[in-house]
Amino acid sequence: MRLAVVILALAMTGCASVADIEHTPATMSVMSGKNPQEYTECFVSRIADSRKPPQIESHHEGLRIIVPHKFASAEPAAIVDIEKRSGGSSIKLFESSGNNPLRPKDIQHAVTACISGE
Repeated sequence: MRLAVVILALAMTGCASVADIEHTPATMSVMSGKNPQEYTECFVSRIADSRKPPQIESHHEGLRIIVPHKFASAEPAAIVDIEKRSGGSSIKLFESSGNNPLRPKDIQHAVTACISGE
C-alpha cells in the first residue's frame, strides 16, 4: 500500500516544462561570492554523480542550469538561475516538485555547498 502511494505521488508530479517550473515560487534564493561561471562549475560537479549532465544556457546577466530528473532525463526537475551581482552572484532554485517532501535533496545540497568559496 505504501509503495502504491509513493508511486502515485511520483506520477502526480507529472511532466513539468521549464516554463512551468520557472513560474513556481523559488525553493531557495541565496547569494554567493562566486561569479556565475565559477558557481556553475561547482554546481555541475556536485550533481555529476547523481544526475545526467544538465543543460546550461545564458540567461539575462548570468547563466541558467536546467537539471534533469534522476529517472526521466528528458524532463527538467529544477532550474537554477545564477545572476551576476557586484562581488558575486545571486542564485535562485526552482523545483518542479518543490512542495514534495519525498523529492531528492541532491540539488538543494549542491546549491548550498557551492555558495561559499569552497
